[in-house]
Amino acid sequence: MSKNVAEQLVEMLVEVGVKRVYAVTGDSLNYFNDAVRRNGKIKWIHVRNEEAGAFAAAAEAELDGIACCAGSCGPGHVHLINGLYDAHRSHVPVIVIASTIPTNEFGMDFFQETNTIKLFDDCSCYNQVATTAEQAPRMFQTAVQHAIHKKGVAVFGLPGDVAQLDAVESVTSMQLFNNKPVIRPSDPELNELSTLLNGEKKIMIFCGIGAADAHDEVVALAAKLKAPVGFSFRGKMGIQYDNPYEVGMTGLLGQPSGYHAMHEADVVFLLGTDFPYVNFMPVKNKIVQIDEKPERLGRRAKLTMGLCGNIGDSIKALLPLITEKKDDSFLKTQLEFYRKVKETQQVYVKDQGEKNKIQPEYVAETINRLAANDAIFTVDTGMCCVWGARFIDATGKRKMLGSFNHGSMANAMPMAIGAALAHPEQQVIALCGDGGLSMLLGDLATIKQYNLPLKLIVFNNRALGMVKLEMEVDGLPDNETDMINPDFALVAQAMGFKGITVAEPEAVETAITHALNEEGPVLLNIMTNPNALAMPPKIEWAQIKGMTESMAKLMLGGKMSEVLDTIKSNYKHLGEVL
Repeated sequence: MSKNVAEQLVEMLVEVGVKRVYAVTGDSLNYFNDAVRRNGKIKWIHVRNEEAGAFAAAAEAELDGIACCAGSCGPGHVHLINGLYDAHRSHVPVIVIASTIPTNEFGMDFFQETNTIKLFDDCSCYNQVATTAEQAPRMFQTAVQHAIHKKGVAVFGLPGDVAQLDAVESVTSMQLFNNKPVIRPSDPELNELSTLLNGEKKIMIFCGIGAADAHDEVVALAAKLKAPVGFSFRGKMGIQYDNPYEVGMTGLLGQPSGYHAMHEADVVFLLGTDFPYVNFMPVKNKIVQIDEKPERLGRRAKLTMGLCGNIGDSIKALLPLITEKKDDSFLKTQLEFYRKVKETQQVYVKDQGEKNKIQPEYVAETINRLAANDAIFTVDTGMCCVWGARFIDATGKRKMLGSFNHGSMANAMPMAIGAALAHPEQQVIALCGDGGLSMLLGDLATIKQYNLPLKLIVFNNRALGMVKLEMEVDGLPDNETDMINPDFALVAQAMGFKGITVAEPEAVETAITHALNEEGPVLLNIMTNPNALAMPPKIEWAQIKGMTESMAKLMLGGKMSEVLDTIKSNYKHLGEVL
């Protein structure tokens, strides 16, 4: 019996290792859905919103190297866009089936018609529509090759009528060529780099996600150079653990130690990072950058050298050319400063807060202490990123997923869905903001439908906390950042799984312990302090002035109690700014 195009595409997905398709079925997607059902080797995951499906696929792709999501014609695949932007900007390979209207209706303003080429052009590395059965397999193989090797989103437009056509065997290769070439700078470039590094006394290494698989090489290089090692948020889980040279992060979420080491060094060595915040970058140091994508070189800072290479391959070739330094005074100074920074962080942990104003630092530290050694964490954009960055430690087996490049709200819960489906043997913990969770609240039903044992920890501060802080440091009184939330615990219960509200600091540890020990899904609705601040490692006079102005405006507006609550909640920050 002959197979149709939809069945042919499903067979190809199975061959490249796709295990699930995240989608809402309907209309033009129904034949593809039926092909998935009849094949039996791929699971259709019925999410409630395609955006959640795209986020889930992004998480699975980051963990396992490939994933797939789909959307039906018009509104269905439009819903995918935000999650696909996140996947594409995070450089993870996601295959997208964007089903669309019948080919004979193209260009006729047909019901639910969209131009998929225009629609997905800015969030994909491949984006085409098949209009014949002959095109479909060749085009689909090309899409997969693009997703894997360009590390991004590949969109395959599938009209409903094409999905039903009899399949035509391709005249070209159908297998996935999953190559892993050695990429490093040339010998003359490495010689020039080693001469520079051997000739400087104070060197700081800063790593991004591109260095995550080169942990041992980075540590070996730091040992020879006597260099402190900092990292971006995405690089943290791959670089921090078993690293005696680490000094933490810089940037909006980081610690003063990472910022200090970067600015005190003579040479900053950037490895596999596209750290975006140029105002945190030093301007007087020599900066060297190695990245697998040469188009990224020099777009965040002025470089002394910019080199193309895989970080592991490059360091292996560089290490024999490095003369081990004897003077470790710079390293010791930075490590001592980092020790003091970590001591200061414990001040926030020890102050557990009060009823309905539990300190979020304490919650995050408790999660870190109780979570499994190989837990997978997802974090919502905003204040949850701050607490995750500062209080969740790497172990070498833990993973942390977030919308680190796209910065979308609402990512933590759907990413946890993808992580829990892909790795049911591991603990999955989502650090959710109340604002983020509210956006895609309907997909709590997806968690119940598949009985996913993930744990949702809601940092319920009844506000868009990061936005509130942004407005205040700009001298603006926060406006319309407060949130009137439902009882999230009761919502979880209504969805069919356990939900618990935690209002007292004394109940936090017991609640988290019980949640982690539960077999099924649990939502902990923790009432955190809405006035907790996240002080960046670089505090400028303009920020202090802005906060002062915003507090004054609030007082003049009659909101004295809110001003006093903010000051009272953050007295411990005074030591960082004075």
